[in-house]
Amino acid sequence: MSAALDLQPHPEPDGAAPALAEAPLVLVVDDSPSNLAVIVDLLEPHYRVRAATNGVRALALARIDPRPDLILLDIVMPFLSGYDVLAQLQADPATRQIPVMFMTALGDAEHETHGFDLGAADYIAKPFGTSAVLARIRAVLERHRDREHMQSTNALLAAEVARQFADLEHAQDVTILALARLAQARDPETGHHLRRTQEYVRLLATQLRAMGLHVDELSPRAITLMAKCAPLHDIGKVAIPDHILLKPGPLSAAEWDVMRRHPTAGREAIERAEDEIGVRLDFLRYAKEICQSHHERWDGSGYPHGLTGGAIPLSARLMALGDVFDALISQRPYKDAMPAEEARAIIVAQRGRHFDPAVVDAFEAVFEAFVAVAERLREPSDNCPHQSRLFR
Repeated sequence: MSAALDLQPHPEPDGAAPALAEAPLVLVVDDSPSNLAVIVDLLEPHYRVRAATNGVRALALARIDPRPDLILLDIVMPFLSGYDVLAQLQADPATRQIPVMFMTALGDAEHETHGFDLGAADYIAKPFGTSAVLARIRAVLERHRDREHMQSTNALLAAEVARQFADLEHAQDVTILALARLAQARDPETGHHLRRTQEYVRLLATQLRAMGLHVDELSPRAITLMAKCAPLHDIGKVAIPDHILLKPGPLSAAEWDVMRRHPTAGREAIERAEDEIGVRLDFLRYAKEICQSHHERWDGSGYPHGLTGGAIPLSARLMALGDVFDALISQRPYKDAMPAEEARAIIVAQRGRHFDPAVVDAFEAVFEAFVAVAERLREPSDNCPHQSRLFR
């Protein structure tokens, strides 16, 4: 074998058979020209072949497109051993996936184990038999092809799962907002109220977690779901008769009793929907909590159950503060919008009475962010067709 074998990849001969033109490309590396010639002669009837007599040239040829499908690599070579070459191949993302078979006269198990530890696909012991070498090369190439196929299939499956998960997330969002808009159509509030309260809940939950409070309960996923479910807080108002819900004047005691049923009506509506499909949905857990308990107060003076303190679900405590803040700063037919600083003072004054003290502390920490949300989602018009009881 001439030294020229080490300088260029072997070109495809003119008129090469189509099967050989599509055959796997094997890079053979051996510092003995005679050994190299034997191996190349053995492989050329079956594979496309490149050859190198040292590790430096082998690394260069491994990076030329098309890259080899397999590398047969001698271990004992000057300058760079086969182990050194394999380490550099493994360190380069462009060559990391190429399977490597060691060719060696080293027969002890320690050397073989070391090669496998480095990532070698197989060993060929010198001297070797022709049929055994071809069979082992074929087996390694088949394993590599199967592994690549599996990786490709897994990547496609992962992409499909991600797409379906995103579709499900979007479907949840659309369903929640559609239900919330239906409820809002009966008791019209400002158009961006739902979006603002979502952001308020997200801000409060994130800040509580940053303060080291409720860390187990406020995982990133839980925070997302709480914010997502916030618009459903008043869907129970669809069960309130129009003559009460839309009454322009003060409600009688009996009418207030009916009005105060809307939290329970909202929770029960969601539970009935879950019963219809026969499953309790994790993301609706927070919707039920918020519907049922966002009118409860820390000191027990709220409704519908007069819960106190930590008995009120955390999601509902967050919703209660965000809901009231938005009511205070929003214009209504029966009141002007309150400056944000005045709303802040009212909420702080209710610390430990209406609101969870920790949630108020979180509110004070993110107050400027609350104001930014209110400004960004400002109403195009403050006109409202009738007095709302959304915050009563």
